[in-house]
Formats: sequence, structure tokens, C-alpha cells
Amino acid sequence: MKTRTRLARRQFLQASAATGVAALMAPTIVPASALGRDGAVAPSERITVGGIGIGRRGTYDLGCFLEQPDVQFLAVCDVKEERRAAVKKIADQHHGNQDCDTYRDFRELLERDDIDAVLIATGPNWHCTASVYAAKAGKDIYCEKPCTKNIAQSLTLAEVMRRTGRVFQAGTQRRNLPHFAFACELARTGKLGKLKTVHAHPAGMTAKMSGWETPEAEPPREVVDWDLYLGPAAWRPFNKQLLDGFNFEKGGGLVGGGVLEWGSHCVDLCQWAVGADDTAPVEYHPPENGRLTARYANGVELVIRETGWLPLGSCPVRFEGEEGWIETGDSGKMVLSSPALLAGRKVEEIPGYPATFHVRDFLDCVKTRSQPKTNAEAACFAHIACHAANIAIAVGRPLKYDPATNEFIGDEQANRLRSEALREPWRL
Repeated sequence: MKTRTRLARRQFLQASAATGVAALMAPTIVPASALGRDGAVAPSERITVGGIGIGRRGTYDLGCFLEQPDVQFLAVCDVKEERRAAVKKIADQHHGNQDCDTYRDFRELLERDDIDAVLIATGPNWHCTASVYAAKAGKDIYCEKPCTKNIAQSLTLAEVMRRTGRVFQAGTQRRNLPHFAFACELARTGKLGKLKTVHAHPAGMTAKMSGWETPEAEPPREVVDWDLYLGPAAWRPFNKQLLDGFNFEKGGGLVGGGVLEWGSHCVDLCQWAVGADDTAPVEYHPPENGRLTARYANGVELVIRETGWLPLGSCPVRFEGEEGWIETGDSGKMVLSSPALLAGRKVEEIPGYPATFHVRDFLDCVKTRSQPKTNAEAACFAHIACHAANIAIAVGRPLKYDPATNEFIGDEQANRLRSEALREPWRL
């Protein structure tokens, strides 16, 4: 049994005075890290980050964030209990504390005033919706791709980022790799002569509607929140295959397929090469002999094809002008029509497709309030190009698109595929 000791008022005041004097006389020890010494970044210079939906790809992205000395990762939200625990362990071990908080509902994370930016690496179904909610909550956003599920979401994403003034970086990280950036620069600045054709590689050219799988017993909500996992998508019964699928888009509309998933990297680079970050092709022709073609208003042709590439690694692109051409890929190597195109420059070859440079670009822009390489406007129109190509595959006929009205000209069926309904209570 605990006993309570009554302390006389005079004794309490005497003890308090003695403690206060001792505290004033004792030296105050402030860690060097709090002052930004010994290579540490001062708290005032740190960017506080929270994560939303951190699975396989998100864990890689998180590692790129944690590599940066000015990042402090404060919280993770995931509908899966095991993922919340796993990410908390990673963050706590990195920071040497137990401060990473966990949430099941991302809205609770967004309510925190001490979080500057969020890493969104959910499935594609959530990318745009979570980004919009984050922007309205005053957070800057690094969002994995595909960033949107349809044309309407692409336009909404760009509009919300403009209106809220948030920094947005789409996860098409190849814009920040030297060899891809150099190839786009040659095309964009006329070094290849008048640009004629840009080539992008997809991961297949199929379009289909998302469906259901065999119903299975739904886990407890704290273990897996299936309803929140589906979010704005049409409801369907729980199925573990859908829960763990890499690119299941969980919507009632058109699934992106290879043109949107992997192809969004390559089409994004083609958009940059053409100088079309504020527009999209105006004509789309469904695949013939494995080649889907589109045309920009300035006459440049976009070719999306799976075969006929030089052995330069995954995600290849090729840009052709009247006076030269260049092709490159994830090997980091480039093949040019003439060595003279290098003009004596040494372009660093970085194999693979690391996101570290892209994350650094985002963090620098968070501090300077400038636009990152794959900002919301650029992401919007690169995704529109992919969505429109995918719609041409779905309807199986040529389409004309008006970037001024963002409508297909004279094709009611294609226009219906520009958007889809969101399940209650979610809104954009």
C-alpha cells in the first residue's frame, strides 16, 4: 500500500528555493546536434517528414530521404500494422530514438503542425487523393507514380498545387539523372536540329478495367484497414492478392497498364525533351505492329514501342532530329549519332535509377520554395499523355485531343474515360 507524505507549506517553499538556486548554478549541457555542430544540421534547418503508405517502393524512397542530413522523419501512416511497425523501426534506428509515431489514418498525420512534407508511396489509387489532402493541410509532397488515375485527376492535381502553393515532386526520378537530363537538353535546345521524333518504352500496351477477386476473410481493422485501403475506389470484398498487388489500381475505371506504370517514366522524359511540360500530344493512334504513335501540335511525333531498342538498359528513350539523334537508358550509357554532340562535355554515367538526386531536388525546393524538376504541372501533362494513349488503346481507334479544353474532339466514349467517380466520403 502506497503512503502519502504531507509536506508543510514552509518546507515546500524552502525546498523549492534550494532547488532553484542549484539549477541556476549547475552548468547546462546542450548537445552539439542541437546547435548544428559536428556535421549535424541545426533543428531550424531540418525538414520534418511523414510517410503515407510505405511498402516496398516506399521503403526504398524512405532510405533516400534518411540519407539526407537535413531530414527528420517523424511519423508513418499505413493501413497495414506490420508496415507501420517496420517503418517505425527503420526511422527510430536511424535517428537513435523512439520518436517515430504511427497512424492508421493518414488524416491524423496531416493534422500535425510539426510535419513539413510527406512521402506518399501508397498504391496508385491513393496517390492523387492523398496528395490533394496533404496540400490542403499545408504539406509539401513527394509522390510516387503513377500520380493520377485519369485525366481529370491530373488536372485537379496541378490546379490544387498552384492554388495552395505547395511544392510537389512526382517520383519520375530519371529527370534528375545526368545522362537522361543531357539527352533531353540536346533535344530541347536544338542541338539535334529540328526535332522530329521522340521514342518511349512502355511495359506492355494493354488496357483493361479493374475487377474483383475471390472474397476472403477480412482481417481485423487494426491489422489491415481494408475499407481505408480501398479509399476512394469502388468497394470490393477483401482479397490478399489485391492487398499485396504491386500495381492494382483498385478503381472502377480504366487501369493504366504498362503505358501509365513504367511508361510514365519514359513519356515524362519525352515531354521534357519536346518542351511540352504545359501541354500534351493532340493526336493518338492505337498500336500497329507494336508501335503506338501520337503527335504534338508542333508536329513532333511520339512513338511508344516495346522493341527495336539498343541494349542500354531498362527505361530507354530515343530522340531524333534533322541533324542527329541520341538514345540512352538505365545503364547510364548513351549512344549518339556523332561524338560532336558532346561538345567536349563529360556526362556522368550513373547506372540504375537511383532516386537520391530526385529527393535532394525536392528537399532543396522545399527550402527555396522553387519548382522541382517533375513539378505538378509537368506531372499533370506527362500523365495526360499516358492516359490519352491508354484510352486510344481501350477504344481501339485514333483520337484527337484538345489541350486547351482537355477534351477529346467528337468522341463521347473517350471523354467518359477521362474521369471516374470517387467513393464516399472522399473528395478532390
